Amino acid sequence: MPRLSRYFIRASLIYLLLGLTAGALILTNKGIPFAPLVWVLLPLHIETMFVGWMSQLALGVAFWILPRLAGDAPRGNERWSWAALVLINLGLIVAMAAPFSQWPWPSTLARSLEAVGFIAFVLGNWRRIYSPTFGLQTLRRNQG
Repeated sequence: MPRLSRYFIRASLIYLLLGLTAGALILTNKGIPFAPLVWVLLPLHIETMFVGWMSQLALGVAFWILPRLAGDAPRGNERWSWAALVLINLGLIVAMAAPFSQWPWPSTLARSLEAVGFIAFVLGNWRRIYSPTFGLQTLRRNQG
């Protein structure tokens, strides 16, 4: 398994732990009210479970399992995927801090960082999904 996949998956497991902890606190507070402010953790819970855990787990497995390219760089230009890891996690950190901020812009910044991170992952791995010569080969095969 590539090192980048391991980092994506490890990060996803950390966010799973954070999301489960926040969800457990919210659920416990719902049954036995002990701190009404615990509901501030709901956006953190949602963000860590969906973007932090599920998305990063999927990206880590996708980077590992997508078809390899021929040549010296079988996984293409990995810089895009490394940038995706950094940007998504930076966006998650900003998103987790946003509910505790007085300003509205951290949430927008977090979503922007995450979106650019996902776009970077797609740009870095697009050739592994769709070969530029695929259309020509298919066209020649169907004509011949």
